[in-house]
Amino acid sequence: MSRAYIAFGANLSNPRETLMRAIMAMGETGIIIDGVSNLWRSPAWPPGSGAPDYYNAVLSVQTGLGAMALMDLLLRIETGLGRVRSVRNAPRLIDLDLIDYAGQVSTDPHCTLPHPRMAERAFVLKPMDEVVCPGWRHPVSGQTLSALIAALAI
Repeated sequence: MSRAYIAFGANLSNPRETLMRAIMAMGETGIIIDGVSNLWRSPAWPPGSGAPDYYNAVLSVQTGLGAMALMDLLLRIETGLGRVRSVRNAPRLIDLDLIDYAGQVSTDPHCTLPHPRMAERAFVLKPMDEVVCPGWRHPVSGQTLSALIAALAI
């Protein structure tokens, strides 16, 4: 089993219900969810877009799937919950991002690890801080989660 962190985001419909449906869908596949952060609210991007605020959370999971298979599963869960991909930063029913998979580093465009923008996003780092295993470090920079959070311009 490998440890992974998955970020959840939604700003359409009922984000809390969508998160629960995503968790149930993952559980049905044998993924063990052993940590769920609180829901964090953040403004939609880009600023001034008029889109509803996002609700974000991070899940800590254990899985026997490899990183690519887990990414494919997350995309299928998104589709099953009604996500339709359109333009970048468009409002969405659900977004599931693989943030870290067992500390692996990958530049594969389908499954880049760690998530390339995680260190810039308070809406990922702060919820992740609620569920991360002690001793976790960013697989590329080696920084601790508290150092990444401290470096945010907020």
